Amino acid sequence: MRDAGFGGKAMTTLGILTIILGVVALMAPSITGLSIAVFIGALVLVGGIFRLIWSFRAGSFGRGLVSIALGVLTVLAGVIMLSNPLLAAGMLTVLLAIYFIVDGIAEVLTGFGSSPESGRGWLILGGMVSILLGVILWAQYPLSGDWALGILFGIKLVFIGLIIVSGARAVRV
Repeated sequence: MRDAGFGGKAMTTLGILTIILGVVALMAPSITGLSIAVFIGALVLVGGIFRLIWSFRAGSFGRGLVSIALGVLTVLAGVIMLSNPLLAAGMLTVLLAIYFIVDGIAEVLTGFGSSPESGRGWLILGGMVSILLGVILWAQYPLSGDWALGILFGIKLVFIGLIIVSGARAVRV
């Protein structure tokens, strides 16, 4: 048995923390969903401000004008997301459904290409759950809202944590 030392232990710790975060998200799904929407709205707003600042460094008037227009639109999108988190949660619900489906396909494909000791089963199961969650989320839209974001995000975090813990065991073996 080879011991990867701190690497395997650090991965296990990270996996356990990820599982705990997933459980916390599941305990308060509406708060988690709205928090995600507000956080992403803030990031979009800051990104728009940076884009506006950067537009003054454009090499030409035309490129600067386009950059300013995109910066204003990005700032406006951030303000809308921050002022109406429920609308933002709806937009994020659609994006999250697409993410879950694509991520799930990638996990399943990675799982089939992995060795059994590296957590193949967890990768395939996690990918299948991710695809299922994406399809459920898509099918329930627009009825699904902030609570769906929180629940699905929490479930996904739990599975990511399980995958990390399984990978840590493979590193230690």
